[in-house]
Amino acid sequence: MTAHPTVTIVLPVLNELAAIDGCLESLRGQKYEGQIEIIVADGGSTDGTLERLDAWQAKLPNLVIISNPERVQSLGVNSAASIATGQILVRVDGHTVYEPDYVAASVRVLQESGAIAAGGHMRPHGESPLGAAIAYAMTSGLAIGPGRFHHVGPAADVDTVYLGSFRRDDFLAAGGYRALPSGAAEDTDLYRRWRDAGHRVRLDPSIRSTYRPRHRWGALWRQYYAWGKAKAELLWANGRWPSWRPLAPLGLVGGLAATALLAPLTPWPLWILLGSWAVVLTGAAIGAGRLAPLVFGAAATMQLSYGIGLVFGLLRGPWQTRRALAG
Repeated sequence: MTAHPTVTIVLPVLNELAAIDGCLESLRGQKYEGQIEIIVADGGSTDGTLERLDAWQAKLPNLVIISNPERVQSLGVNSAASIATGQILVRVDGHTVYEPDYVAASVRVLQESGAIAAGGHMRPHGESPLGAAIAYAMTSGLAIGPGRFHHVGPAADVDTVYLGSFRRDDFLAAGGYRALPSGAAEDTDLYRRWRDAGHRVRLDPSIRSTYRPRHRWGALWRQYYAWGKAKAELLWANGRWPSWRPLAPLGLVGGLAATALLAPLTPWPLWILLGSWAVVLTGAAIGAGRLAPLVFGAAATMQLSYGIGLVFGLLRGPWQTRRALAG
């Protein structure tokens, strides 16, 4: 492959009017010596996103817009990959803005590391008080766990990265993303399949972007509920957990349910568990200043919704997941 292989940036969207301008402006500003095309797979936006995309085509002649009628982002990425002309696929997200060297760094790390995929850390930045609190919680090990891509650190081989870049031929040979019923965790699944085949996934802090987290409680709950459910689906799909990290929120929800049932007989186990959880949440909020109450609530929402999603995914059993993957 050449020093500056052709690149296709793949962006699945659905009702991203509030964020699409910032995302595309950062993609227009990429400083990369090779050829770049951008393919946006729209899942039927109704909020004006399509009209904004049409307006952007005058400023981005390399922008291609395709339809994603299934409204599932993994399938949108697969459709874009099938028509991409780039040798390298750079997967991006509409809630994120990218440093000018994002594409160049992704290609460099991918080529120099010899890994099958490369990506950076998730660096959240909220623009409202709740968004800032969620961003703070998303960088706390007590709130989000020890996943490497959540916490800025040195370059390393890891289990997964935020978004990621990979060679188009490798992506197509793997069958692309698998569409899980939850509509989430397709990247974790792909990276796990590659790692099981003996390949490496490289995390590098030079691949820089800024993620804009949800800024409404309901949206935060739905996001983490889907992520929790997706981890159960990965268990049903692959016969094992992608990592042991989901066991913490699973234990929290299971413990709350068990001690609540025992409460009429002996309330102390429930109070002890709630007190212990409050200590953990307080630890996650320390240092957040006036945002501390919101960080406390955001961390609690993230952990509880994730755990409940995981429980429901487990209780639903393997059949829906396996039918989805078979179909």
